[in-house]
This record gives sequence, C-alpha cells and structure tokens, in this order.
Amino acid sequence: MAPAQLSRSLIKNLDLFRSLPDAELDAALEKAQVCRLAEGDAAFRQGEVANRFFVLLHGHLKVVQTTPDGEQVVVRYVSPGDVFGIARAMRRTHYPASTLAVEESLALSWQSSEWDHFIASNPYFAANALQTVGQRLQDAHTRIQELSTEEVEQRVARALLRLVDQSGERTEEGILIKFPITRQDIAEMTGTTLHTVSRLLSAWKDRGLVVSGRKRIVVCSLNDLIRLAEGPHNPVAGVPSVERPA
Repeated sequence: MAPAQLSRSLIKNLDLFRSLPDAELDAALEKAQVCRLAEGDAAFRQGEVANRFFVLLHGHLKVVQTTPDGEQVVVRYVSPGDVFGIARAMRRTHYPASTLAVEESLALSWQSSEWDHFIASNPYFAANALQTVGQRLQDAHTRIQELSTEEVEQRVARALLRLVDQSGERTEEGILIKFPITRQDIAEMTGTTLHTVSRLLSAWKDRGLVVSGRKRIVVCSLNDLIRLAEGPHNPVAGVPSVERPA
C-alpha cells in the first residue's frame, strides 16, 4: 500500500499527529513507508543501524533485549499509536533492542534523519516524544527496583497489571489482555523462569484470579491481583494505576 492511499483521518487521530495541519500531515505521509509485519517478524533487530523510526497503526509488538550473557529480556510491549525505534531521540546510532510482532501488525516508518524536522515543526510531537522517552526511563528504573527488592509473585502480579492497564478488554471471563502473550514472555519480563511463572499462574487459576491458555491470559479478579502487587510491606507505592476497562 502506498502512503498516499492511507486514510488521512487514521493518522491524524493518532496523538502524535493530532495537531498537524492537513498540509503537514500529507507531507509526512509522503515520506513514510508502510511496514507490514507477520507474527514473529522483526521491525528491526538489536545492534542494527538505527536508520528509521516507526509509529504502530495496528497490532502489537514486543521489545526484546539480549544481554551479553545471551539472556533474553522482554522490555515492553508496543500498542497502536505508540512511537518506537526512536534511538535517534536518545542520540544512539544503533537499536538497543529488537522489536518483534506478536500478531499481524502494520506500522509507518520514516528515515531517522526526519526526526529533527518532526520535532521542530510539530510541538505536540516533540512534547509527546519527550514524554515517551521519560516514561521509558521511569519504567526502566521501576523494573530495576522490582528485580532488586520484590518477590517473584509480586513482580509477576505487577507485570500483569501493567499489561491490563495497557491493553485490557472486559469480557465475560474477566479482563482479557488483548494481544498474544506466553508464559515465557512473562518470565522474560519479570526476571524469573518459565517453571515459576507456570506454577504461579496455575495457583492463581485455582484461586480464581486468572485464566490462562496458549498465548492468552484473562484476569478474573483484578482487586486480588492488585493486592498481590502491592505486597505485604508496601501497600500503596509503585503499583500501576489500573483502570477497570469498560
């Protein structure tokens, strides 16, 4: 699909571009490339030259980093409307992680050399990008603190709450995390093992907290999960602000 065939209203309604006049929006679309990703495809891989940045239009992606020891860490998930691959914003020449589609996805991408123009010509884009970078730094600090101070059950509960907050949908069973996610993914998000995550989710299922299957997790008792995330010694601080999906 050529960029000119994309619906202007689809792009204009994204937060990053909401304030752009139609002429600026059309100019941005003229320089965009469409990136279609099947499940498992990479938008880019760790260590590659960071020559493009992206905005996700449809689907979900996961950002995965491989440590020097070969351990794989799921850093975060990308939802529609999110900007990603913004190494240029952090003055990095190479991508620090890989970004993989967890389901069929569609994104727009631009040459990294366009980043400075976007920042200069669109104050809303600049503010949103700054907020994105700041939030990711804060998330990284939170993850480090959790790994250093919290028990595994608390970390896994917090990870599920973050996913509910990001992409939860109310169903008859409970709150469904709307994109495919495996127990191995959760283990890599929380610095633990597949065995431990499987044991926890099985125990939580017996208690009526969650239902999980192949690449599928439903939170059945949000309040109980919040209590687990709060932990016995710190009942308020650091728990994600979870809105109960309508």
